[in-house]
Amino acid sequence: MAGATRPERPLSPHVSIWRWHVTMATSILHRVTGVGLYGGMILFCFWLMAVAAGPEAYEPVGAFLAGPIGQIGLYLIVAAFAYHLANGIRHLVFDTGNGLKPADAETTAWFAILFAVAAPIGLWALVTFGG
Repeated sequence: MAGATRPERPLSPHVSIWRWHVTMATSILHRVTGVGLYGGMILFCFWLMAVAAGPEAYEPVGAFLAGPIGQIGLYLIVAAFAYHLANGIRHLVFDTGNGLKPADAETTAWFAILFAVAAPIGLWALVTFGG
């Protein structure tokens, strides 16, 4: 094969040609939240070890989680879980052959994103004010 020429292959369009749309963002966000949930699970295990170790070990962990950085982290973990759940259900529906029209896919993509924003707020309200 030495000296053989390769046939000309079509080149993929440059990224700037593609119009950005929400379903592209949901695909990327699904992968990012999946990775984030792995990290969240590791932190959850550390939290469980602190709880099991007793009040002295849990006190600094509880103080950190009650602070602003801990609260933001908890919000992001719950939001990642909510988004990953909603988008996973969305893909299960896609597997049945439903919701594949571009308008339907875009609507369900926005629902998954809005659910990820609203679910942590709803959970916080339930825990804080619920009975």
